[in-house]
Amino acid sequence: MPKDSLERFLAALDPGHREAVGAKPREEQEQLAAAWERELEADDELDTLDELSPQAAEAEAARRVLDREAG
Repeated sequence: MPKDSLERFLAALDPGHREAVGAKPREEQEQLAAAWERELEADDELDTLDELSPQAAEAEAARRVLDREAG
């Protein structure tokens, strides 16, 4: 996985979650970033949001990934 995806995923997180994810092992961070990329690609609702605000779409996808991980 390109480092760029992980950096983009971390940037999409709010500061509290960024710190928590940053404390996880690198492999787990990369798995979360891969799930985030899949979420961005698969959800049509995020495609629409991405047209209006790419940053908001990335943040929403990151929130969904973390919600799934916690749940």
